[in-house]
Amino acid sequence: MAESVPFELESAAMGSAGERSSGSSQPLGAMGWLGPGTAGIGATLAAYLASSADLPPSFVAAATLAGALGAYITQAWARLPPAAASAERSRTARDASEARQRLLAVVADSVPDAVVLFSEVGTIQYSNPVARDLFFEGQSPEGQNFIRLVSAAAAPLREALLGETDRFFSLEVDGRSESYHLSRRTFMADGEPLTLLVVKYMTREIRLREVEVLQRVVRVISHEVNNSLAPISSLMHSARKMADLVGQAEKFARVFDTIDERASHLRTFLEGYAALARLPRPRLAEVSWAPLLSQVSTLYPEVKLPEAPPLPGWFDAAQLEQVAINLIKNAREAGSPDPDIQIELRTDESFASELDVLDRGPGFSPEAMQNAVLPLYTTKPGGSGMGLALCREVAEAHGGSLDVSNRPDGGARIRVRLPGRRPRVSDLTRSRLTLTRG
Repeated sequence: MAESVPFELESAAMGSAGERSSGSSQPLGAMGWLGPGTAGIGATLAAYLASSADLPPSFVAAATLAGALGAYITQAWARLPPAAASAERSRTARDASEARQRLLAVVADSVPDAVVLFSEVGTIQYSNPVARDLFFEGQSPEGQNFIRLVSAAAAPLREALLGETDRFFSLEVDGRSESYHLSRRTFMADGEPLTLLVVKYMTREIRLREVEVLQRVVRVISHEVNNSLAPISSLMHSARKMADLVGQAEKFARVFDTIDERASHLRTFLEGYAALARLPRPRLAEVSWAPLLSQVSTLYPEVKLPEAPPLPGWFDAAQLEQVAINLIKNAREAGSPDPDIQIELRTDESFASELDVLDRGPGFSPEAMQNAVLPLYTTKPGGSGMGLALCREVAEAHGGSLDVSNRPDGGARIRVRLPGRRPRVSDLTRSRLTLTRG
């Protein structure tokens, strides 16, 4: 069962200095968060929420600040004469409630996770902008029934949102596997149970952890293998000389060549993985597209290139050029002729950009679609499985993304999205789990 906190929201009205009136339960206000005159509810709620490390710290901090505000007002009332206190309580309670509601709304609206609050029967009392984008197609759902909306959703999403425990869950969204973490808390307010859901997008964080582990493994393996390859090369050089001295060089030439070739292949193979471990942070700057397109045209004159967009992009020029080259090489290795490979570019006023590389190869199988950007995965003989993985890491280091898809008329499309100067508010906005489509 989800954890439940059985506290009531007591009135903070004071009859006289040092004397508290019998507490009467108060509603949570227009937003469903805090009622008028509630002293300490913000602090109480914050202390409860703070026990869950996966809830946004700013969310907890706002509740704490609201509680401190209530406590201060209560102390001020206690110092007033009874007659003046009554009128002051009414005015101050109203103002304090509105201030607390605005404070919590501002903070909850700014957190990068989806926040939804609903009643025991499912009536939605609050949702922040991220939740509205994630679940409700940008529309305000207040007053609708969350349970009814979820009941019409696909089974994996329905099971996650209606479950009674915190959980990780993964879903297919537009052909991608996306991961999320859901925190669920229930507390009593005015005798009514309210449920707070916080959904955090985890795909990028999981990928970052995977890459960190891979980088550590690559460093260890590269060190050990290079320590072995160096003496092997030295011994092979000595063996060739010894074979020459005894007149057996021709007899053992094939053996020596094979050993040299495999050692060289292993060294090249490891260098590809080491590039991922050494990937520097991008140096973001305003960059014209013309030099990048000119360089690509020099290397691949038959690839179809667009005119340079009039607006610049916001990226590391060297890294994005390498991404474009890698994606063209990937298309060629998939069997697409150069004239059938095409680059498309789009840039908006904030310098956010999309770079597409399209080909006429065989496209991605269902298995390849799921695994194409994973390190080590390859369907090509002799492939390292690092090309697309490295491109994705560059895109995500820029705050963007890389997606793979099949073209309707044959071939593949790989799209690199870069956010430009715009701050990324939430990754959830590109991984919508819409509940309002029926």
